[in-house]
Amino acid sequence: MKQQARTSTANSVLRKIEAGFASLAAPPGSAEVALSNIDRWLDAASFEPYQPQLLWLIESEQWKVLLDSFYRVLPFGTGGRRGPVGIGTNRFNPVTLSSSVQGHVDYLRERFPGEQLAVAIAYDVREFRDLRRVYNPDLANPLIGMTSRAFAHLAAGVYAANDVHVRILPSDSTTYVSTPELSFIIRRLKLSGGLNISASHNHPDDNGGKVFGHHGGQEVPPHDQEMAERVEKVAAVRSLSLSEGVEKGMIHWIAPELHQQYIDLNLAQSLDPAARSSRIVFTPLHGTGDTTTGEVLRRAGFSVQVVAEQASPDGSFPTVPFRAPNPEVPESMAAGIQLARASGADIVLACDPDADRIGCCSIATNGGYRFLTGNEIACIVTHFKLDTLRRQNRLPRNPLVITTEVTTGLIRAITEDFGGTVIGDLLVGFKYHADVLRQLEASGRFKNVTATLSDFVVANEESHGVLVTPELRDKDAAGAAMLLAEAAALQRARGLTLVDYLNDIYLRYGYHANVLVSMVMGGAEGVRDIDKIQSVLRQSPPVRIADWKVVEMVDHQDPNGVHGPILSDTDRAARNLLVFKLENGARVIIRPSGTEPKNKTYIEVPSAPLGAAADRKTLGLRKAEVAAVAQRIADDFTRQMLAVIGVELPAYALRISGLVPLEKRIAFARDFVPALEKRVSALCRGQSSQEQLSKWIDASLRSYGEDARGLVAAAIHAYVETERSNVAPIDYEQRERFDCLDKLAEFFPGRREVEL
Repeated sequence: MKQQARTSTANSVLRKIEAGFASLAAPPGSAEVALSNIDRWLDAASFEPYQPQLLWLIESEQWKVLLDSFYRVLPFGTGGRRGPVGIGTNRFNPVTLSSSVQGHVDYLRERFPGEQLAVAIAYDVREFRDLRRVYNPDLANPLIGMTSRAFAHLAAGVYAANDVHVRILPSDSTTYVSTPELSFIIRRLKLSGGLNISASHNHPDDNGGKVFGHHGGQEVPPHDQEMAERVEKVAAVRSLSLSEGVEKGMIHWIAPELHQQYIDLNLAQSLDPAARSSRIVFTPLHGTGDTTTGEVLRRAGFSVQVVAEQASPDGSFPTVPFRAPNPEVPESMAAGIQLARASGADIVLACDPDADRIGCCSIATNGGYRFLTGNEIACIVTHFKLDTLRRQNRLPRNPLVITTEVTTGLIRAITEDFGGTVIGDLLVGFKYHADVLRQLEASGRFKNVTATLSDFVVANEESHGVLVTPELRDKDAAGAAMLLAEAAALQRARGLTLVDYLNDIYLRYGYHANVLVSMVMGGAEGVRDIDKIQSVLRQSPPVRIADWKVVEMVDHQDPNGVHGPILSDTDRAARNLLVFKLENGARVIIRPSGTEPKNKTYIEVPSAPLGAAADRKTLGLRKAEVAAVAQRIADDFTRQMLAVIGVELPAYALRISGLVPLEKRIAFARDFVPALEKRVSALCRGQSSQEQLSKWIDASLRSYGEDARGLVAAAIHAYVETERSNVAPIDYEQRERFDCLDKLAEFFPGRREVEL
């Protein structure tokens, strides 16, 4: 009878979920898979701790959340799993991590038969606190407070139970191992591989497990496909507790001297030990970077001020605007800029939480601070290292620079000017840079390039990734920071800045305007829409983008193209990248992100060199002209791209931060802006108060994320500018709207601390 009652109740719940899913525009088959997975999580005793929250989601009819949480198993994508921490098969949690680790073990057994296996595990500062407010805070939730350290200990127990030796920090350690430091440890100890528990620069509620190979980098196709298949086949997971693994002699602590060896390696990348006069503000953005980048800069002898409120590890990133600890986001440097203004620092440096990405702002001639994009950092470091090595008569006979398809073409112009070779058609992801180094180390060749590791100068990518030594196989903020600090010191000695250095590069090689458009499309519907966009653009590419004809499309999935036949499903996914070349020399590249639910569009517009004799005013005019062209191309392509999925946004909505999902952008233009203007009009008439309006704004935008007004401020100001141009203040009513538009803008002050 009890079983019958349970079955009756369960069937009733499942029918309710099925009806809820029917109300959504769910991709075909996704509802059925989600329903089956939910049924299993409701029934199995092993999922009992999650069931109160799961039942609450059902009772409160959170159908979109439930569908996205269960419609698939969180993909084992570019070398691991990454995504929101949460309940369900499509979330990062102890279940999905454990199966990943068990699959990694099975893969290593096949890859290295008969060998004693050993791995290293690193982790960042994250702690799940449900900042997105998905779950009921009044119910038990075993994931609340789950740290990267706790996930790492769980992973260590799985490896140990499978007779794989583990190197990890002591359980009472207050320090961390960064991503590049993990690469160093794997190579130095000659381990079978490694695992990093981190979601890099993602939202605080995200986490992930990133798998490394024995060479210190992530696996590339087809090996990553083989690993993913082992993960998919996992039926049962063997596990021990951390203490049991230690007692069994399978879990060992990482020796402190390895950290010092890593620091020494980066100190050895110095090009000019005398160039130490630059004054630096540094922020680890609450992550692991102070023990790597910060320590390297201090040990090298630079004057370093650390942003005190961002120095301590804190996985909620409380003082970072938008809680986006990503040096690609200019606002992430705001606290560093404030300190730099007070101290007169030459540069501000920042790391993401796992300390592989580098951010940089430079003081400018007007006393403000100029944000340097990833492309600009890549150009500065590449030119500075090549130029310094040549002046010191240490330049390799065949200097080698490694970069990606989506990184600025200026890298090629700079490198070839120094007689170097560029491997510049790599797919996105530093694992491809690492694979180039692996092949050169093994055979002295990569495709048609013959070189050795001694020829290597630098590897870089547009997303703020730089590597300055072949001893590591992942990007490293510490080495990049060393060279940026030295370059700033040498410029300071000349009475100049890194902005001046960059402008000299532009004068010599031509200014290249770069625009990046990120469009977040979450959930099962988002995955469907991203796939549809790529498919339609592949089959029916645009004829024109803005005012220019498309003269060529390059599809990197073409088996006759530069990357050859497709090696695996993971290779196909990584090569889902389309390039549109325009008649004016510009190019537009679109691809789905491999780590976040969004697609990314890269626009580059080059211009001819003006020559070293040209003045700064002429360069400024050229930059403004080319940047305007790039923005026009970006906006028009975005409109064409969104039209594929039946979405049309007004021009001002394109100025919303790329951190805001598409569905919020649509609602912003359709609902929020009209309602906002009505309420501001009421305020202007004395029918409401500023406090009432301010509370309504914050309540309406709460779901956008932290500092929501800052996320949409640029769009509001664009809207006001457009509407003002359409209002002729002839009669009273039009004049009233003119004044109200000014009042509207006052509620969304710009918080830009740094020039672009």
